[in-house]
Amino acid sequence: MTNSIALPEESSSPSLQLGQFVSELRYEQLPAEVIAKAKELLADALGCAVGAMFLEPRKVQVARRLWQAISQAGDCTVVGIGSADSHSAALINGFLINATDNDDTHKRALLYAGSCLVPASLAMAQRAKRSGTQMIEALVAGYEVCTRVGMAVMPSHYRFWHSTATNGQFGAAAAVARLLELEPDQIRTALNYAATQASGLNVFFETGDDSKSIHPGKAALNGMLAAFFAQAGASSPKDSLVHPKGYLAAYSLDPKPAELVTELGTRWEILQNGIKLYPSILASHSPIGATLNIVRSHNFTADEVINIEIDTYPTVKSHFSSKLVQSEMAARLSVPYCVAIAAVDKAVSQEQFQLARIRNPDVQRVLAVTEVHSSESLAGLYPEKFPARVRIRLRDGRSLESYHEYPKGDPSNPLSRSEFRDKFNKNTVPVMGEMKAETLWRVIMSIEDRPVADLTAILDQLRDV
Repeated sequence: MTNSIALPEESSSPSLQLGQFVSELRYEQLPAEVIAKAKELLADALGCAVGAMFLEPRKVQVARRLWQAISQAGDCTVVGIGSADSHSAALINGFLINATDNDDTHKRALLYAGSCLVPASLAMAQRAKRSGTQMIEALVAGYEVCTRVGMAVMPSHYRFWHSTATNGQFGAAAAVARLLELEPDQIRTALNYAATQASGLNVFFETGDDSKSIHPGKAALNGMLAAFFAQAGASSPKDSLVHPKGYLAAYSLDPKPAELVTELGTRWEILQNGIKLYPSILASHSPIGATLNIVRSHNFTADEVINIEIDTYPTVKSHFSSKLVQSEMAARLSVPYCVAIAAVDKAVSQEQFQLARIRNPDVQRVLAVTEVHSSESLAGLYPEKFPARVRIRLRDGRSLESYHEYPKGDPSNPLSRSEFRDKFNKNTVPVMGEMKAETLWRVIMSIEDRPVADLTAILDQLRDV
């Protein structure tokens, strides 16, 4: 048995090399840790979708209205809502998975791959009546493709584009193409159609609006469309990724085409996906960790805080430093808010992102005196590390400081099995109850021995919740 997958000659296009990889990928070739990671990421994504049922009821209502407006008859599961055609299911489930901003993140590609790949794979596997092993193959193929495309255009891609929206659809196209059992040249076409559909502006970083959660659902849908165009025989350019007017050239100031295929089939990028401990933008996690280290080691109250300073890498200052926090998602995207609430509450969980807590006078006062500073000395550590130094100055003259590099949940600082299971339970048990949540967990962890229908049968029970 080998853990490598044969690729075409290096002279062939990256799109075709990726297509060959996706076409040839087989469950039996995958390392055990890759299979385990795929199941963990599936559990995390579905747990986030279930958790949205009670954590984001307004967004669930948006999802339900969307389902009523656009879905056609079908037998694909829309979590907590009903059944629909595969395209509507992929779109709406992607929206739900990302609703609480608690889904997995690949740090170098800076994308929430799970909220794009899981809904596309689940809908296609359900539609085509695939096995659990085939779904794992699809998920791994999708993770490897979209993270590599993401690394090829980051970090300058992030100036305007939401990586989950743009790069995520390449993974969805690859995953659906694998479940459709397309040939390498067809998969190349699907990736080219993903490239030409790519969109998703990151304006929401300032406002915290719903477009952030629409992006992964649309990426899942676009990926499905790309694969079906390819299956239907549509023609495409030879390679829309590396063409002079193609995706890398258009979406990056510093494209890195080698990232697309280097060590493809031997270096597994799925293993670099982190599982979030805190339900907020990943850029906030090191600052949160540093703040919690301070407040749990020293005794003081919110009214003693004079100011809080956060030194971190420049992207945080340019993208995630807004203090205009008027909604739950705006709070999740604001590093100053995340640090302020950590300082006041000495905890960061879903409770800290409810409107009543956001509007609390103590929280708002500390938020007002919390500032983010761009540090050139820390810039070079990103994106391998997410460095942050937090200083809290108190009225009694104390200046308390802590420094973090790897967020909790990062592959270099992973959640323990019990911490991950606790996250899953917090998302699922309030909705499903302990017994059904346990059943969902067991089915996911043994999905390679089951048809995907066993998984969707459990999720379908949520329609009555």
